Amino acid sequence: MKKISYLLTALLCVIIGCNDTLDIQQVYSFDLYTMPVPKRIIEGETVEIRCEIVKEGNYAGNVFYIRYFQTDGKGELRLDDGRLLLPNDLYPLKKEVFRLYYTSQSKEQQVIDIYIEDTFRQVVHKSFSFSNETIREETEE
Repeated sequence: MKKISYLLTALLCVIIGCNDTLDIQQVYSFDLYTMPVPKRIIEGETVEIRCEIVKEGNYAGNVFYIRYFQTDGKGELRLDDGRLLLPNDLYPLKKEVFRLYYTSQSKEQQVIDIYIEDTFRQVVHKSFSFSNETIREETEE
């Protein structure tokens, strides 16, 4: 009888302790790591920005997107697959390790803001600032 009582208690604990809903985490924080980039650029020069999205966890359904703004100066930004990015447009990223190529098209100070967004509307922001090499040379003379 004592054995049956233990079995019933154990069975009751298993039934009460079990939950038929799985707790699946979908949202994981992430960051954009970049290699250092030059601070000076001349008109027509292209700078490579090496990027990696680093996640705290992995959810297979998550998709990352990129957009950028140019707050100072003028230039163009391309992905390593050749896609030209237009300011403020949202583009899906095909991979989590990628390169950006920024080409200067002005002689002024240039600032670009890169935004990476995921499926769950989490956003990471990085800013890059370039001064024009010719401005520095002119002030030295």
